[in-house]
This record gives sequence, C-alpha cells and structure tokens, in this order.
Amino acid sequence: MAGFRSVSATGRSIRRLVEMRFRDDEPITGTPTSVAILRTEDFDATNMALLVARPALTIFLYRVDFNKTMRAAWSAVGLNDGRSHLALDLHYLITAWANNAENEHLILGRAMQAIEDTPILTGPLLMQASDWAPSESLQLVLEDVDTESLMRIFDSLPVDYRLSVPYVARVTRIDGARPGPGQRDPDVVTAVTGGRPR
Repeated sequence: MAGFRSVSATGRSIRRLVEMRFRDDEPITGTPTSVAILRTEDFDATNMALLVARPALTIFLYRVDFNKTMRAAWSAVGLNDGRSHLALDLHYLITAWANNAENEHLILGRAMQAIEDTPILTGPLLMQASDWAPSESLQLVLEDVDTESLMRIFDSLPVDYRLSVPYVARVTRIDGARPGPGQRDPDVVTAVTGGRPR
C-alpha cells in the first residue's frame, strides 16, 4: 500500500514519463529538453537560472486536495483494516521555458501529447520510492481551471505569468503506518462492580 512517500513519487513518476517521451521524440529537434520539479521559491529568477537549463519543462505541485469521490470508500476500508487511507488529488502546473514562443509551444505540445498517450501510470511507470500496491495506478487528467484562477496562482509566485497547463493526478493514496507488535490499541473491556440485578 502507498505510504506518505506517494506524494513525492507521483511528481517524480510524471517527470520520468515526460523525460522518456522527450527522449523518444524531442520537442525541439537536436536540442535536449530538461524536465524539473519545482517548488514555489524556485520560480525566483536567480534560483530558476541555477536549477533549470533552458529549454525545459517544469512540473509544479500547487495544490493538494482530498478526493471527494473516493474518501468515503477508503474510510470504509480503514474501518475494516484498522489503518487510515487518505485519497488525494494532486494539482500540477506544467510550464515550458525556452528562448522563444515557438519553442515553448513545441515543448508544451509534446508534453501534453505524452500525457494523453499515457494517461494512466501503473506498474513500472510508478516510481518505486513509494510502497505502491500491485493494483495501484494514477490517472493524469487535464484540469479545467479558469484564467482568473490561473492568474491568481501566479500572483503568489515570484515570477510573472507564464503559459502553463494544469493537470490533476488522481488518486494518490496515503495509507497509515501498520501498527507494530504491542502497538495495537487495547481491546475494549467493560467491568461493572457493585451492581445487582433487580
């Protein structure tokens, strides 16, 4: 079952998928395109220059939300197996970085094609840093985010608006740790003293 490492493994699985597809068919002929995972501070111009060599595609996790459809079902499973199961949707922005608009469009187009060709990540496509269950998979879906909401995301970043495409990865699951020996909650017992039936 997936543990807390699944959040990190999801981003790295997306990066690996895009890198593999870029190796098969580079967006910009004769020029390798790097793929990087960024955090908020990395959008600063100084950090960006150090972390990302253009041309590049970046993957930015900007929001984590519980999956409204699967929450109740996994809660029921938790009731049976005694572990917590948190089903998550991870919201990403993929952004192209190049020296001109045409190359940025090529990078975004190729990345979107790669994700649409392989929208389900399972088995060997999932990074092994997480304890994925054999039946587990991730679905990558183009997300419907209106322009105003997208602009608000960039208002909170140390960079001006960049053409970006929003995706959601669902369902990433964080399972609670298995209780070790002697860590189980004690059985509930009831003792009544001093009472007499009438």
